[in-house]
Amino acid sequence: MTFQLIAERLGQEEFLARLLHRDYRYVPGAVTVPGALVSFDTLNDLIATHRLEAPRLRLSAGGEMLPQHRYAVPVTTRRHTIWQRTHPAELHQRLAEGASLVIDAIDEFHEPVADLAQHLESWLRTHVQVNAYASWSAREGFGTHWDDHDVIVVQVEGSKRWRLYGPTRIAPMHRDTAQPDPPPEQPVADLVLEPGDVLYLPRGWWHTVAADQGVRSLHLTCGLTPHTGADLIGWLSEMLRPTEQVRADLPLHAGPHAQAAYVESLREHLIAALEEPGLLERFAASRDAEDLGRLRPALPHLDGVPADPEVRVRLTTGRARLTSAAEGEGVVVVRFTAAGREVDFDPAVEPLLRRLLGGGWVSLADLAAAAELTVADAAAVAGALVDAQAATVRGGLW
Repeated sequence: MTFQLIAERLGQEEFLARLLHRDYRYVPGAVTVPGALVSFDTLNDLIATHRLEAPRLRLSAGGEMLPQHRYAVPVTTRRHTIWQRTHPAELHQRLAEGASLVIDAIDEFHEPVADLAQHLESWLRTHVQVNAYASWSAREGFGTHWDDHDVIVVQVEGSKRWRLYGPTRIAPMHRDTAQPDPPPEQPVADLVLEPGDVLYLPRGWWHTVAADQGVRSLHLTCGLTPHTGADLIGWLSEMLRPTEQVRADLPLHAGPHAQAAYVESLREHLIAALEEPGLLERFAASRDAEDLGRLRPALPHLDGVPADPEVRVRLTTGRARLTSAAEGEGVVVVRFTAAGREVDFDPAVEPLLRRLLGGGWVSLADLAAAAELTVADAAAVAGALVDAQAATVRGGLW
């Protein structure tokens, strides 16, 4: 599929080892059919059929978010609730004046973009939120700024100029102790992204973006949730709650020697935990297991998945994991972990699960064939995943 080229063109394992979090990468023509992801018709449909209020839908100009009353009007429903309805004429006027249009988390509304996000999540093992940005003029919507997360940009239509200035503070955070110094006057790269081009930019890199090529522009920005040392320490504190040293009351009213002894005991306990082999892998596995993905109900199938070969199944998260686990009397099972749940299966089901891990919709017929099972058996596996909120289904006749 279109989006599956992104990891390949960015460099797969070489990118992860050498560039991720370190340096930018620009890949012209990485996506062959960018219009398959999103289009201006998509934006029109979303605005027309959803109640998109700020900050889900917003306009920005000169680094400032425009107040809603400049492009929307309040509407009172018969149930006496009030929502802001986008006014097309005012919206067009603000955009013609130089504002940029943003739709946050478009991956939650539009399945091709959800597929893109889920593919990146499977590769990068982190949550991905995709925003859509549209501009019609050379006026900068956000000024020269930096983001507190890495981004992968996909230019979809038109062109956009990106001036990159590099970081002035390594790995700045949303909740930080200091702000980065101002950027240098001259950029380290001056790029014009055309349809299909992809740009990766680490967090903290100053950049300026403008549609100054005389054509309208539409692009997607995939924001990668960072995992920092602060996250590891927070997770570790939760993992250590079963231990007496962490559960104990702090000796705030004890003498200096007792306090020092407690701190030393806690220090030794923390060091032992940090020195445990495979700590970061356990952290990553825990974060993957907790990711809820893009949950989607499986209506109308309330009482299980019907054994219909045409029913299609897909996972709701790109971060599911398969491991082997031992049960009683040495019996080995395949453990599927996702969406905060664990489900154990017979090893014979593993090819079916791996087919689902490949992403996208898969028919029960194909899943059954992958594991040499009956369609009824494949439906039972799908039903267990749906019950665990890790998968959803589409279609089928009762």
